[in-house]
Amino acid sequence: MPALNALPLNALRSGAVLAALGVMLGAFGAHALKAQLTPESLSTFETGVRYQMYAALALLILGTQPTQTRAPWPLLAGAVIFSGSLYLLTLTGVKVLGAVTPIGGVLMIAAFVLAALDARK
Repeated sequence: MPALNALPLNALRSGAVLAALGVMLGAFGAHALKAQLTPESLSTFETGVRYQMYAALALLILGTQPTQTRAPWPLLAGAVIFSGSLYLLTLTGVKVLGAVTPIGGVLMIAAFVLAALDARK
């Protein structure tokens, strides 16, 4: 049973770290990148921050629910892939990174479906 007891704690920790990084990256985008990026690129960066914060808040909530054992990990992976690819796309200009973004989105969608299924327990 220790692994099940550790799961909510790990989801809470992951959510808190993801949220802290989201605030830092949001501030970085608003202050350091605003003058460096086109409005379109800045909007792409902000989309990454927004979805990272959605995932962070969801992880914080899921971490308080003992029945939520399947959703946290694909949600975390999805947020890292989705937001991370947008950050890298914005900062490097490598357009092929945009092809990776939907993988993260699909993982996040799957995580929310799993959360709904696990909420029935």
